[in-house]
Amino acid sequence: MPRVVTWGQLIWDSGLKLQAPADLAAASPSMPPRSRHRLYHLLLLLLVIVALARAAVAHGGVEEDAACGAANRTDAASLRPDRLTVLVSGYSERRLPLLRAITGAYAAHPLVLAVVVLWCNPSTPDRVLLRSGGGFPPRVAVRRAASASLNSRFLPRPSDIRTAAIAIADDDVLPDAAALSFAFATWQQQPPAAGRLVGFFPRSHHLDLARGRWSYTAAQPGRYSMVLTKFMVLGADLLYKYSCSPELAAARAVVDRERNCEDILMNFVAAEESGAGPLLVEAGGIRDWGDPRNDVNAGAGEDGGAMRDVGLSATGGLGHWEKRGECITEFHRLLGRMPLRYSYGKVVEEVVGEQGLCSKGGRLVRCDQG
Repeated sequence: MPRVVTWGQLIWDSGLKLQAPADLAAASPSMPPRSRHRLYHLLLLLLVIVALARAAVAHGGVEEDAACGAANRTDAASLRPDRLTVLVSGYSERRLPLLRAITGAYAAHPLVLAVVVLWCNPSTPDRVLLRSGGGFPPRVAVRRAASASLNSRFLPRPSDIRTAAIAIADDDVLPDAAALSFAFATWQQQPPAAGRLVGFFPRSHHLDLARGRWSYTAAQPGRYSMVLTKFMVLGADLLYKYSCSPELAAARAVVDRERNCEDILMNFVAAEESGAGPLLVEAGGIRDWGDPRNDVNAGAGEDGGAMRDVGLSATGGLGHWEKRGECITEFHRLLGRMPLRYSYGKVVEEVVGEQGLCSKGGRLVRCDQG
């Protein structure tokens, strides 16, 4: 019987050399020459893709090493405690007009010392990203990430960060001035080495005894254990601990593999450092263009759903929640401990309900309103 080459018989070795069992002709004498020719070129294409992917990972590793080395030489006492640096991650060119408006609003806030856009899409040309006449405001710095890794949003970046507190934000969320001020004030009221995260968007975890694994859930009534990177305030030291700890290398690799869960890992890091859960704050309003309850995301608004499914993370439906539960389980396994802690209260400026603002019927309303 003629031997047929299968994908399982093709091996990629560490030197990125394609090895087949003998050559294709000898391995599959029944395969027509044209088919062998096409298979050969397909395999070469796959080899190029793998090589590019490995090069991107290596480049990202160089960037990480450089950032960690520079941060290790930074004097924490020189960081300003009275101002905030905002780091906004961007990837989709379709969101650039919104990203420019959001970063301009951050830059205009009196408590914000600097705004840094971390652009994670390497295929975007400079003429699109930094176009003259319609680019980013003068006080907004744009930095290209070495790769699309979600870990990049937590690199220390000492040349850009001159404050003790950093706000990590998505490119489709904007707290109003009062909400931003209150979140920063809440962070400032902690002891200097507290290490707790402050945020507007809570999530939780629980142990699924039937399945023998952790589950990722919405915040339970009165209880939560994580806040999302839609918007979170943290200390600059946590960036170093996340990016530069050798113990977390395998966990960071999980983030790269899944294109997800970097916020969960940061919650692990903060809880380990502080021995406590995050702080949920409620104040003002937070415009959330990415919330699926927006008319726009249903295709009924003026943008025709332009904000949906164009971000950097791998998200979508129930599978997203399942995947993030797997991340919690994997991080627990890799670290050998579960540092996440539950929080049972929130800090409020006034009695408020749903904070997210969505576009519905041509009006900007709370996202939980019909």
